[in-house]
Amino acid sequence: MNSLIFGPNGSGKGAQGSLVKSKYNLAHIESGAIFREHINKGTELGKKAKEYIDKGELVPDEITVPMVLETLKKQGEGWLLDGFPRNVAQARMLWDALKNEGLKLNYVIEVQLPRDTAKKRIMGRRLCVNEPNHPNNIYVEAIMPDGDKCRVCGGELKTRSDDQDEAAIDKRHDIYYDAQTGTLASAYFFKELADKEGFKYIELDGSGSIEEVREALQKQLD
Repeated sequence: MNSLIFGPNGSGKGAQGSLVKSKYNLAHIESGAIFREHINKGTELGKKAKEYIDKGELVPDEITVPMVLETLKKQGEGWLLDGFPRNVAQARMLWDALKNEGLKLNYVIEVQLPRDTAKKRIMGRRLCVNEPNHPNNIYVEAIMPDGDKCRVCGGELKTRSDDQDEAAIDKRHDIYYDAQTGTLASAYFFKELADKEGFKYIELDGSGSIEEVREALQKQLD
């Protein structure tokens, strides 16, 4: 089973992606992890990607697409792709590539959240050193950490420097919420294809708790 998941930074799509991954035993493919692997290995693509990432800019398609497709084709049991495509041009390229490779798409999941709420969630986010997907956020009462310790396992918490950079957050959200050419436009591209091409497009209200959103998602998965 092959799926895409969309959602702005701060929407909790990582937690929902974990549900899909566990339910179907999928490889959770995050575009950022693909970039980091290439960067850490010092590949030519990785070196080029790092120049853009360091400036807070999107990595060009001619660098991103080969890395992503190479990874997808290696996953025999299916995949959940998270963080790609990020613009409508990439969406078209990915769709054409999937069809050319004979890779079926089963689900596209969109986690929806107002921009201002997403920004606040990002700035309040705290990451557990033991398990980054443990939910901790100083601005969300339901998942408020236990002092400076993870509410789930008691592990040490840390912040990502870019989570506290409002300008960087705004820049990422400018890209995501662009419904004409940006990431949201790429989600809508797949939404228009869903019925005709036989895959399911799932829209989730991300404003609830992780458990509430997870329950809503579970009801829509076959």
